[in-house]
Amino acid sequence: MKKIVLALVFCAITIIAKAQDASVEKSLYGIQTGPIGIWGYNETKLTNSIALRSEIGIEAGFSGGSNYNGTYFVVAPSISLAPRWYYNLKKREGKSKRIDGNSGNFVSLKTSYQTDLELASNDEHVDLISDITIIPTWGIRRNIGKHFNYEAGFGIGYIHYFKKDNVRLINEADVAVNAHARIGYTF
Repeated sequence: MKKIVLALVFCAITIIAKAQDASVEKSLYGIQTGPIGIWGYNETKLTNSIALRSEIGIEAGFSGGSNYNGTYFVVAPSISLAPRWYYNLKKREGKSKRIDGNSGNFVSLKTSYQTDLELASNDEHVDLISDITIIPTWGIRRNIGKHFNYEAGFGIGYIHYFKKDNVRLINEADVAVNAHARIGYTF
C-alpha cells in the first residue's frame, strides 16, 4: 500500500510541476553590445509573460545633411525603459525549446532618452540635442549556452527633440527607427 501511495504522490508532483505556466525570469542582469554601442540592462518580471526592461548605455551616431558640410560622428549616453511582452513562451516550451533567460519573441514599447552630453565627437562644432523616443518594437531573443545571448529587433515610432535656445530646428518632432542587433552576457 505504501508503494502505491508513494507512486501516486510522485505522479501528482510530476503533474503539478508540469502544469506550471511558462514564465519570464524573475530578474535578469546583463550587458549587450552591438554595432553602435554598449548597454547594461535589467529585466524584471511583471507578469508571467511581461518583463520591464531598463537599460543604460553609450550609443554612437552618424549624421550629416544640407545644413552641415560633411558627416559627423558622436558618442552620447542614453537611458531606456521598455515593457516587453514575450508572447510565445508557452509555444516554445511546448516544443521543448529554451525559454530560460527570457528566450523568445517579444513586442515592446521602447521609450528612450538620449542626453546632449557628448562623450566623443569628430567635430568640436557639433552641438548635440537631447531627445526622447517612443518606438513600438518587435524582436527576438535567444540564448547561447548558459550566459550568452543574441537579440534583434525593429520598430518605427516617434522622436521629440528638446530644443536649445541657440539652435533652430526645422522639425521638432519626427519619425524614429529602432533597428538593433546585439550580443550579450547575462550574469
